[in-house]
Amino acid sequence: MSAERLPVRPGPPPVAGLPQPGHGRGELRAVLGRFATGVTVLTAGRDTPRGMTANSFTSVSLEPPLVLVCVVRTASIHEAILEEGAFAVSMLSGRQEDLARHFADRGRPRGRREFETVGTVPGRHTGTPVLTGAQAWLECALAAVYDGGDHSIFLGSVLDTGREETDDPLLYFGGGFHRLAV
Repeated sequence: MSAERLPVRPGPPPVAGLPQPGHGRGELRAVLGRFATGVTVLTAGRDTPRGMTANSFTSVSLEPPLVLVCVVRTASIHEAILEEGAFAVSMLSGRQEDLARHFADRGRPRGRREFETVGTVPGRHTGTPVLTGAQAWLECALAAVYDGGDHSIFLGSVLDTGREETDDPLLYFGGGFHRLAV
C-alpha cells in the first residue's frame, strides 16, 4: 500500500530563555536513560522489509486510535515508512531481548536478510511484518509526520492490534535491558 508523501509539519519554535543542557549530549542521554520504557521493534516495508529497535513509542489517543514513534532521519526504516505509508510496532516480551539486540545492531544484514532468522507474519491491512511471539502489536497507517530535530515523529492511525496473555515485558533502563520483577 503506497501512500502519498505527507508533508512534514514543523515542530514548535525554540523557547527563548530556557536553559540548555549544561553537560552536552552525553549528560542529556544519561538523564533520559533514567526513564524506564518498554522495548519495541518497529517494522515497515512489504517487499523490502526494514526493522529497528525503538523505545520512543507512546499512545496518543483512543478516539481516534493513534500512536507515535520517533525515528532518526538517517535510519533506513525512515524512508520505508514514508514510502509505504505504514508501519507496525511489536512490543517485546522479556524473552525477546535477542530480537531487540538484533534490530539495534548496525552491522546486521538489511532488507529481507534482516528478517531471515526472525519469525514474522504480514499485517492484515498493510503487509508490514509483525514479529511473532511479541507480547502485543499494532499495525498502523501513517497519519502525519512532524519535525523532531534529528528525528521525525510519525503519527500512526491504528488499523489492527493483537496481544498475548503475558506479563513479561522487556524494559530498557539506564542503558540496558531488564525484565519486570513480579
